[in-house]
Amino acid sequence: MIIQRPRYMEKLIRGMGSGQVKIVTGVRRCGKSFLLFDLFKSHLVGQGVPESNIFEMAFDRFSSRKYRDPEVFHPYLTARLEGAAGARYVLLDEVQLLGDFAEVLIDLIAMEGVDVYVTGSNAKLLSKDVVTEFRGRGQEIAMAPLSFSEFMSAYDGGKHDGYQEYATYGGLPGIFTRETPEEKADYLNSLYKEVYLRDIVERNVVRDSGNLEELVDVLSSAIGSLTNASKLAATFKSRKGARMAPETVECYLSFLEDSFLLRRAKRYDVKGRRYISTPFKFYFADLGLRNARMNFRQMKETHIMENVVYNELVGRGLGVDVGVVPVSTKDEDGKSQRVQLEIDFVCNRGSKRYYVQSAFALPTSEKRDQEQRPLLKVDDGFKKVIVTKEGLEPHYNENGILMMNVYDFLLNQDSLDF
Repeated sequence: MIIQRPRYMEKLIRGMGSGQVKIVTGVRRCGKSFLLFDLFKSHLVGQGVPESNIFEMAFDRFSSRKYRDPEVFHPYLTARLEGAAGARYVLLDEVQLLGDFAEVLIDLIAMEGVDVYVTGSNAKLLSKDVVTEFRGRGQEIAMAPLSFSEFMSAYDGGKHDGYQEYATYGGLPGIFTRETPEEKADYLNSLYKEVYLRDIVERNVVRDSGNLEELVDVLSSAIGSLTNASKLAATFKSRKGARMAPETVECYLSFLEDSFLLRRAKRYDVKGRRYISTPFKFYFADLGLRNARMNFRQMKETHIMENVVYNELVGRGLGVDVGVVPVSTKDEDGKSQRVQLEIDFVCNRGSKRYYVQSAFALPTSEKRDQEQRPLLKVDDGFKKVIVTKEGLEPHYNENGILMMNVYDFLLNQDSLDF
């Protein structure tokens, strides 16, 4: 089964001949290798590039093990490149396993007519040291598991059943090779333990993997909830009866973020136009992995949908923060007080901004007012959107807020601009 990934193919094609290293990053098994070695290679061949001018290597394969040594790989590849005429394309998978990879890549893009594309599964691939070394010669393409629209392009069923499947088992392409719920659950659990957890433990020399797993469980139970390292440490202590220092928690959080399993959403004071350092929220890059970790319990639809909406916004290339709107109000005794209203997502791209609320249902006027109030307290002219699980076709309500159901939101790339 071939699942097209148009978001990422478009970026790869636009980057052709730019003189930059195209760096595809993302959680393991989200489809980076298939994107590079199948979809993009097919595009090159379709454009008339001879296969002899396309050089591939996957550094995570045993057959490529000796080439992880830059003193072996560099002369091997340069000899092959120099023996070919015309434009040449280098496709390298899991390049972080190559020693001194930044130096090697910089040397490759200095060769005339050589275009370089790489993938990596660890954010340290783009650490400050590496970015400094590239000096603007690297273009990151952040890849995620399947979006809902990509998922539906391969799903044999309607959008309502498809959404339930997607919200339960996530968007890793390998899910489509498993048929029964048991097979899907086994696949996700095996991936988590044998690939993601092992990678994190080995790469970061984590001495107590049990504590790391417990932290993942805590985070899995609280997707979309405000938290910080101190709160997580306290929760860890109450659940396990053991102490984990907030500094250790923060360290483990960075490991999970570096592996692209989790994303951190910072809080942004909309009126004060400043970031608030703590607390923050975490969302899972793939809900299937989160749900499997919870043994498919704690499947609260409101939180699941919020995570789905967040991932879609990030996938569209928007910078996504959690919005805070300070307002003055009166308590029961009539005394003035300051409270903070929350907008689920403040989304920015260039000069555009969108304020987005994820509201599973709006059954009462009180609930509708609760979701609208933070949006109406923002007095700029940017678009305000409320996404619900069900509902009518996209329309603007009496307050100028764009209302839409989650299916229309997810299945149309331009839904925020209706």
